[in-house]
Amino acid sequence: MDRVFLDGNVLFSAAYTPYSRLRALWSLAGVELVTSEFALEEARRNLLVHQPNGIAALDELSARVTITSGIPAKSVLPRSIAIADKDRPILAAAVAAFCTHLLTGDTRHFGALHGREIQGVRVLTPAAYLGTRRGRR
Repeated sequence: MDRVFLDGNVLFSAAYTPYSRLRALWSLAGVELVTSEFALEEARRNLLVHQPNGIAALDELSARVTITSGIPAKSVLPRSIAIADKDRPILAAAVAAFCTHLLTGDTRHFGALHGREIQGVRVLTPAAYLGTRRGRR
């Protein structure tokens, strides 16, 4: 079973558009979706600014996701991991939650890590992950 951590931008995008392809993540067999309070709050904050009507969708989607409290980034990630300080809590939460994957659309900050496995967590875009799941629904 895959344990898939969703970055705030994935949650935001899935809630922002009712017909988002990202919503396919919620219907995959053999997948447990996970996020952190930090990522969920980021999605909520951005929806309030850009699409307040998406808050109800975010609440509906997050009800079907395991939400972790997250932990300080420095406690599980070595400083040698090249990632912006603001994104360290996301990767750290995925590692601490024993996730197999971290899905993020943030190619600017996570780009150097895409496709790599960091402490057991493979960092992918949602599209890349969904591509690996074709035929396994």
